[in-house]
Amino acid sequence: MRTFVGITMFLLIGLLTALGFGFSWQFNNGPLVNDDEQIGLGQQKVIRFSFSVAENTPKGLAAQEFARLVKEKTNDTIKVELFPNSTLYNETEEVAALQGGSIQMIAPSFSNISEVVPEWMAMDLPFAFQNEEAVGKAFQGKIGEILMGKLEENGIIGLSFWAGGFQQMTSGRGMLVHPEDFRDLTFRILPSKVIESQFRHLNAKPVPIPFNQVYRSMESGLVDGGENTISNIYSKKLYQVQKYLTISNHAYLGYGVLVNKVFWEKLSPEHQKAIHEAMQETTIWANQNAIAINLKQWNELQKIGQMNIHILTKEERDEWQHALEPVYEEARSYIGKELMDAVNELRRESS
Repeated sequence: MRTFVGITMFLLIGLLTALGFGFSWQFNNGPLVNDDEQIGLGQQKVIRFSFSVAENTPKGLAAQEFARLVKEKTNDTIKVELFPNSTLYNETEEVAALQGGSIQMIAPSFSNISEVVPEWMAMDLPFAFQNEEAVGKAFQGKIGEILMGKLEENGIIGLSFWAGGFQQMTSGRGMLVHPEDFRDLTFRILPSKVIESQFRHLNAKPVPIPFNQVYRSMESGLVDGGENTISNIYSKKLYQVQKYLTISNHAYLGYGVLVNKVFWEKLSPEHQKAIHEAMQETTIWANQNAIAINLKQWNELQKIGQMNIHILTKEERDEWQHALEPVYEEARSYIGKELMDAVNELRRESS
């Protein structure tokens, strides 16, 4: 009996001592910090936002600004988690992942969207946009309206267009000045029949490769060159594996900001409104910032001095356009007459 009482007393003293230390620790160190995942459990919604490029690119910076504005406008009841550099899905996987609900938001290139909605290849047409003003008109006008309208039947809601910048040609084999300079070279491309057609008409071999594999592909010699914005060339250090850069502005790289339809429709009207407002503000900021970033990194690229640079003259640009005009006729069958007419009208206005 004494043994039982002794053991009981020993356990009680130990328990009281542990409690005393526990309360003392809390009082001395202030209130416990809540785990971020536990804040508003059952109230805070999470948007997993996946994208393939670096955080210091126009798209990466736009995603950060959007996340900040959503937090502010929803009083932190919606959290946007960012996954750059294809840490969750690469660009060939992310549209399917969005449709399946594994992620809630993506901002793929127009080319990657065209894998699901072919009409988006209209934005890949070479020399379709002569300047930033023409790109803005495409986003905000009839072309943008048609493209966004094609998404919903595929389980996707289109929220906005984000600018990336005009694309330039790079090569590890020699300067690209005339169409014949492309002959027999292998180029990395985004998955798009329009882009594939573009390189075929230049007598080059196009190979679709995810963006997170581009550097290694160029370094190993798997591909001879590619097309990219200045910001992508700079941020991914492609200048280390490509000696030649042609400023061609032949195509435009932009992004559709997309959200899973099922997820979107479960949000309250107040949350939808707040996200729309955040997206509108982000888009204005992002599209201006994309121009500034490309200009800044163009200056940095010249200072680095690791690439031989050629800027197309008007005569050379005309050569390229003439060589690539047949791409438009090929594209009509999968882009459709209405979109092709809208693109051609914009080309006439801008020329």
